[in-house]
Amino acid sequence: MEERRRHKRLDLEAKLVVRRLDTGNNSQVSIEVTDVSKTGAGFLCDVQLELGAIYESFLTIWTKEVIHAMLEIVRGEKTEQGRYRYGVVFVGMSEMDAQRIAVYQTIEESK
Repeated sequence: MEERRRHKRLDLEAKLVVRRLDTGNNSQVSIEVTDVSKTGAGFLCDVQLELGAIYESFLTIWTKEVIHAMLEIVRGEKTEQGRYRYGVVFVGMSEMDAQRIAVYQTIEESK
C-alpha cells in the first residue's frame, strides 16, 4: 500500500470502541490499535466495517486518559489471518487531544 500519511505514526497498545453514527447503529466493536498519529490511526478488527463510514471512538492512550474523537475509515483490507486492517483519519478530535499525541510522538522520537 502506498504511504500517504502526513504525520509519522506511532505504535500504541490500546483498545478502541467504535459506534456507527451515520446509520444510528449503536453496536460496539473492540479493535486493536496498531499505530496512531495526531491525524489518524491504524487498527485491526474482527468485524468488517464500511469504507467512508463515520464512527465515534474512545481511545485510551498511554497516560490512561480517554480521547473522544470521530473517525472516518479511509482504507481497509482483509488480512491472511481473517481479520480486517483499517486506516482512519480523525474528523472530530480536539486540538488538545491531538497535541497529547504529538507530545508522545516527540518523546518517542527523541529516544
